[in-house]
Amino acid sequence: MPASNPEECDALFARYLNTGNVDALLELYEPQASHVRPDGIVPHGRDAIRSALDVFVAMHPILHVDVTNVVRAGDDLAVLYDHWTLAATGPNGEPLDMEGTGVHIVRREQDGAWAFAVTGLSNATW
Repeated sequence: MPASNPEECDALFARYLNTGNVDALLELYEPQASHVRPDGIVPHGRDAIRSALDVFVAMHPILHVDVTNVVRAGDDLAVLYDHWTLAATGPNGEPLDMEGTGVHIVRREQDGAWAFAVTGLSNATW
């Protein structure tokens, strides 16, 4: 299911991550999208982003995302600001709680659906 408005990108991301649906997650990204990680590494394109998402899906997360602001530029571009919390199982089997903020640029595609063009996490703590 594609996003019908900018805010829905975050809502669908949480839904698909929580259910472990990596293929649906990747459909929320433009083919040449970029993701800025907190450590400064920037995966480009869906294949590279898949590798990053696979790590989170393997932790069986429960992600909650609250969009705190949406800034639109015309009818086809927007910046989403959000606050998120994530509860998961770490690689060592111990519970892992994370939270932070995100800034995401989303764009309306030719078919009318909205997709992530550039995503980024900041202030992530765990």
